[in-house]
Amino acid sequence: MSISVAVVGASGYAGGELIRLLDAHPVFSVELLGANSKAGSALGDVHPQLSGGERPLVTFDQERFGEVDAVFFALPHGASASPAVEMLARGVAVIDLGADFRFDDPDRYRNAYGTEHPHPEQLGEFVYGVPELFADAVRGTDRVAVPGCYPTATIVPLAPLASAGLVDTSDIVVDAMSGVTGAGRAVSESTAFGAIDESVRAYKVLGHRHQPEMIQGIERFASGEVRVVFTPHLVPMLRGILSTIHVKTNPGVEFGDVVGAFDGTYADEPFVRRLEVPPETRWVVGSNNALVSYHLNGSTGHLIALCAIDNLLKGAAGQAVQCANLMFGLEQTVGLSTEGSMP
Repeated sequence: MSISVAVVGASGYAGGELIRLLDAHPVFSVELLGANSKAGSALGDVHPQLSGGERPLVTFDQERFGEVDAVFFALPHGASASPAVEMLARGVAVIDLGADFRFDDPDRYRNAYGTEHPHPEQLGEFVYGVPELFADAVRGTDRVAVPGCYPTATIVPLAPLASAGLVDTSDIVVDAMSGVTGAGRAVSESTAFGAIDESVRAYKVLGHRHQPEMIQGIERFASGEVRVVFTPHLVPMLRGILSTIHVKTNPGVEFGDVVGAFDGTYADEPFVRRLEVPPETRWVVGSNNALVSYHLNGSTGHLIALCAIDNLLKGAAGQAVQCANLMFGLEQTVGLSTEGSMP
């Protein structure tokens, strides 16, 4: 069996990781590579680390791309909505790595992005692609919105606790650190070597668009109000995210309850693991893993949850392939690594 796929946004970091994963996949066959400003170039011009560098990057065309079984969109915010709808109308499955279909209603989208959605009827129709939490829905759909990297590293450790009623979801504080590839490949003064080396910087304080996505994701499991204060930080490394989550446990909750909720949710999941020690980003680089640890101050009831992921894999391309595997009836681990590449 061979399933034909295309990657749109092939010249970016996430696009490159998608091509690397899909080229090595035993079932998916990459037929088309779409790009915008890099159209007309060869793959090797933008991703010399990949084999098959002679393959062309082409402009997106709905008729040509409509001939494959699935399209992965790895585009900036606002760029995938209309072409994704065009592909769905042609019977092509869509896996969108961008933010265009992550929200479930137009008001949330407008509040986060300050503009009207071009296809509001599709909001809520895309499955939110955390396979460990929504596998059945992913299996039964032709359209998935892959979560943002920061929300993935926040929702994965919090969902079991919110679902079990163990924590106060009205007062969640998330401090997260990301490598520079999380900002994308576009040239920017703020992500140049001289701006990030030997420095850690908070950015978009109280204004990052992943914060409302976190709230929506946690609301799916919480019985009460969800409020999140989120502060992202840029650190001088290429890839990886470490999310540090501060939340207060409800009265009577003990550490064993926290561990039990996590283990009961993720016991059979190959990519989500709980550690006794705080995870490090270098342990997840090159893998589709999410490594989680919990630390409870028994005297105050304050719980610290830590989650480390590779922002380009579990936070983007890896999770997208994991979703596509389920969408086409494959085991979710096909073509993905559960082993990090760094000691």
